[in-house]
Order: sequence, then structure tokens, then C-alpha cells
Amino acid sequence: MEHAKAILLRDRKKRIEQGHPWVYASEIERVEDNAVPGKLVDLHNHQGRYLATGYWNPKSQITVRIISYRPIASMDEKFFRERFEQCAQHRRRFVKDNDCRLVYGEADRLPGLIVDRFGEVLVVQLLTLGMDMHREEITAALVAVFAPKGIYERSDVSVRALEGLEERTGVMYGDCPPIVDIHENGLLLEVDIVEGQKTGYFFDQRENRASIAPLMKGWGWRSGIRLEERVLDEAADDTGALADLQESTGVPVNANGKIVTFPYWDGATVLECFAHTGSFTLHACQYGAKKVTCLDVSSHAIETARRNTERNGFSDRVEFVVADAFEYLRSQVKGLGERTERGRAGNAVGGKVPDTSKPMGTAGRTWDVVILDPPAFAKSKSAVPGAIRGYKDINLQGMKLVNEGGYLVTASCSYHMRPDLFLETIQAAAVDAGKQLRLIEWRAAGKDHPQILGVNEGHYLKFGIFEVRSC
Repeated sequence: MEHAKAILLRDRKKRIEQGHPWVYASEIERVEDNAVPGKLVDLHNHQGRYLATGYWNPKSQITVRIISYRPIASMDEKFFRERFEQCAQHRRRFVKDNDCRLVYGEADRLPGLIVDRFGEVLVVQLLTLGMDMHREEITAALVAVFAPKGIYERSDVSVRALEGLEERTGVMYGDCPPIVDIHENGLLLEVDIVEGQKTGYFFDQRENRASIAPLMKGWGWRSGIRLEERVLDEAADDTGALADLQESTGVPVNANGKIVTFPYWDGATVLECFAHTGSFTLHACQYGAKKVTCLDVSSHAIETARRNTERNGFSDRVEFVVADAFEYLRSQVKGLGERTERGRAGNAVGGKVPDTSKPMGTAGRTWDVVILDPPAFAKSKSAVPGAIRGYKDINLQGMKLVNEGGYLVTASCSYHMRPDLFLETIQAAAVDAGKQLRLIEWRAAGKDHPQILGVNEGHYLKFGIFEVRSC
């Protein structure tokens, strides 16, 4: 089948030849009159040489999105089945969990299409006109390849307006319960596919959440707990709990010489901000945290986090806070300053002595590990200056609340916040906070979110683990 042609300008940048799948309106000299919005066009350079095939939408700034660098007849069910089989093969090789992102737009050569698998339900986002016009073929191919019990659409995203489309949600196929269960790194979580953010859950941080495991143990010494070789009196311990504690390294004993029976005596205290459904909280508990503060501004998200914590048996180690993260961090830092001033009051010689008659309240806490995983602060290039201020603020406040030698875990999912700029912002925050940071780990999105070299737009997630010490 012969498609309409889009002829590109002579003086354009050679991004397409380098594998970039987007063609902007400013790069096109002309498009033949028989081109149909949403349908395929063949891209040719100014000399008439074929470059690629993509679907065309004159209403979008990204006028052509490439789906193939070889001529293809159509985006029919067979086309989608072949692409979905390739997606499935990649996930089987690299992702141990069944629940994951199955289709990741441009990185899977299917621009404008997102598919996440939650149990036996698929959640789909159709972000572009070209994909929206092929919803029937997409649905049929998804059923053929993945055999879901249901497919639910979450195309309630503002980017569709740029394509001339209205937002859309609802059942596309089969049975779609609003709440579904998923498994991640050995944990059981519930996901709200109808009311949850985006598709309901953020799979891109799966490996990053697992990477916090080494941070969760090795803190017992802060409480004066040490290991001693002791012979336990099993007769005095009919529960067997003390015997379970004894290992080849010894028995945990506190500063008074008493045996510590709390199983998480060596665990970290953790603060997770912007928790959403508490995924980092759950991983922290799984890996041995002693106590976790789980905070989000959304009461709906916190209730989901609470249920997830209960179903994994972690309720006794988690406290939940519904609050604005910026305000909460500032209030804790302020309280920490007040506590420091009060501590100096007894040593004050002359000058103003702090009023110690007023109760301190709960402000001024610190944690061994502070986790910051905020939503995108910069959704456009013009928003970058404001995003810098936002990222600097939360990281500055967050690192002030990390116990000496503890860890700051911080992330940015703003594409416009480039990796070097994010690191510069964190460093500027450290200088203002009087902290020295040691970079322990630097990561991106997981393997079900692959990246195409040369397509910087897909390199959006930055994730770092920093040791925090005072200068």
C-alpha cells in the first residue's frame, strides 16, 4: 500500500537518521494532499530518499511519530501483535515480576501507547491520534498476546488535548475490577486502576525501591545495642523468641546488659515523603526497617498505603501522616532548631535564654533514612526555574533531618530537570544545609522502561542515594 509522503526540509537537523522517532512541524517542507490525520505517511528527505514511516497529525507540534524505519503496509492487528510479542519477550527476559509495564511508547517502537499489567487486567493509555484511531486493533492484539481478563483505559491525560483529543476512561474489554492486586519484589500491593494516579501505579521505580535494602539494617549501635556471646536459658523462654535471636554473631544486648527481643532492633528509622501508595515504605519494612513514617498530601493515597501495609503485616512499624511534604519538612527542621536552642539553654552565659516553658510538640524529629520521591515539578522548559527551587527546598530540608551518617534517597521524574542540573541542585542544597554528600548509587527507570539512545525525552527519571554528613 502506498502512503502519502512528507518531504523534509534540507536544513533540518538529522535527528531521524540518528534514531529519533519525532518529526516536528518546523522540519517538514510539505505533506501531500491525500494525507489523512492519524494515518501513515512515508518520510522522505529533500532529495526524495525514503527515511521512515510514521503516523501524521497536523494538529500536533510533533507532526509525525515514527513507527518503522522500513516500509510497512498498515498498523493492523498483525502489526500490533508482532510488536506486543517483542514487548513480552523483553519483559520475560529482564523483569521477574508478572506485573510490570508491558508497552513503553517510543522505546518499544509504539509511540503514543502505554500498557501496564496489573494482575489479570491491562491498563492502557492512548496518548495520540494515531493510536486512538487504532484502538480496536490494539485491543484485539493485546487480547491475543497477553490474554487478560480485562482491559481498562486511562487516557485521562492533558497531553491528548495537544492531539485534538478529549480525555477518555472506561472498560475497553472484559471484566475490570477497580481494585486489583499486584506483586513487586515479594510484596503484595493493591492498585486502584480507576482513581489512582496515571495508570494506578509507578512501575518505573521497581529496581530503585529494591536498591534501598542495604540502608535498612546496621543501626542498632545508635541505641547502644551490641552483640554478645551468651548461652540462652531455653527453659525460661517458652516462646522460643530468644533462641531465634541468637546467631553465630551473638545475642543483641542493650546498654544495661539486657537481651533485646524486638526483632527489628538493628533497623533504620525511615521517612518517606510523597509516598503515594507507600511503595518505598513497604520495601523499607520488608528489608528490616525499625520504624517508618509514611507521608502524602492525599488521604486517599494514604488509606491505600495503610491497607497495603496491613496486608503485608507491617502495621506495627508504620505511622501515617497526611500533610503537605514541604510544610512537614520545614516544620520538623524548625522544631529541630528549637530543640537545639533549648539544649544550649543550660549552658547559656548571658544573652537571651530560650523559653523552655512551652511544650515542644512532635516537631524536630530526625531519621536514619529520608526518602523523597515527588511528582514532576517541571512539565515544561519554562517551569525549570521553579522546579529548581522546589527540588532544592525539599532536598535541603530533607538532608537536615537525616541523622549523621544516614542516607538521603531522592528522585526526580521531571524530564526537563536534566541529570546534571538535578545533581547541581542537590549539591547547592547541601552547601546551604552545611552537609557533605557522598554519592552511593545513581539510577534511572527500570528495565521495563528501556531507553533509546539519542531520545533524551525518555531519560526522565533520576534516582540517587547519598550518605549525609555534616561539614
